[in-house]
Amino acid sequence: MNRTTQMLAAAMLGVALAAGAGAASPAVADDDPDNGIDVSVTIEPNTTPGEVSMTVADNGGVALQEDGSNAAARQFVGTLPTVTVTDSRRPEEIPAGDFWAVVGQASEFTATSGSAPPIGPQYLGWRPRLLSDSSSGAVAAGEPVSSVISDGSGAPTVGLQGQELLVSTANSADEIGTWQVNAGLALRTPADVAAGEYHSTLTLSLFNQS
Repeated sequence: MNRTTQMLAAAMLGVALAAGAGAASPAVADDDPDNGIDVSVTIEPNTTPGEVSMTVADNGGVALQEDGSNAAARQFVGTLPTVTVTDSRRPEEIPAGDFWAVVGQASEFTATSGSAPPIGPQYLGWRPRLLSDSSSGAVAAGEPVSSVISDGSGAPTVGLQGQELLVSTANSADEIGTWQVNAGLALRTPADVAAGEYHSTLTLSLFNQS
């Protein structure tokens, strides 16, 4: 028994002894209405319209690391920073047929020095992952896409040269809330790719249409 427990036990014992010394008077409820306190609040209508918004977690960029290379390709992998989509609209604000989507598209990888040729965005693939539960199943991560050098998964070998889906809902009214998503990134280049430091920009765009 620690000191706190001892003190609590002693306090309870003291109460028991005091109660045993004489009959305690029962508490009497005070029904005087003059002692009641009225608590009130006036809630004005919420006139601020909701919106669909997207944020990207603070990051210093993604540094891809070599992992999974073989005779067919050099492979460099990493993880997209967490993307958060929030729909703060009320049901009556959402038009019929409204939907939203986040897409991503990469620029070519250019070498910071030397004369190494650029690496096209078609060599960068991703595998989106929905990190938040979708209560209705209406919100879903996009399908994976592979580098033009196939990763063997059967995913389309188109890379991120065009706008590819990260996360979306087909009907905004089906579910309102906040969702988080990221993606595994995989750059698969020819095995004889020139050595060097390369940089690309992966642009994410949120579309909301009805």
